[in-house]
Amino acid sequence: MQIALFDLPETPPEHAVIARFHLGGDDLSEPDQWSLVFAAERSAGAAVRAAGVGEVDGNEFGGGEVVIFAHGPEAKALYRVMEPHLRALPFRPAHVVLRYGEPADDVASERIEL
Repeated sequence: MQIALFDLPETPPEHAVIARFHLGGDDLSEPDQWSLVFAAERSAGAAVRAAGVGEVDGNEFGGGEVVIFAHGPEAKALYRVMEPHLRALPFRPAHVVLRYGEPADDVASERIEL
């Protein structure tokens, strides 16, 4: 819905932080790798909630990789809170994409190597 006076959306578009880590191994990798990812995801999620900058929204394992998703009103603020938790994971190569808007939009993004 648009605000008629200014023709602006009522809510700002949601930004995202999308972190991708190469785990190696088979398609779903190993349980010991999962536990490290889950611990980092929990600690990042707690920090993000405490800072009030968004939410860590889950993960996706497959193809020897894991992707961790987070959403909030400002990607850079969200990443600043998540960064130490993401960098603590030992899996490389790894990178983060900061998406500045909804996925359906043709939005700007920034890639950061970890």
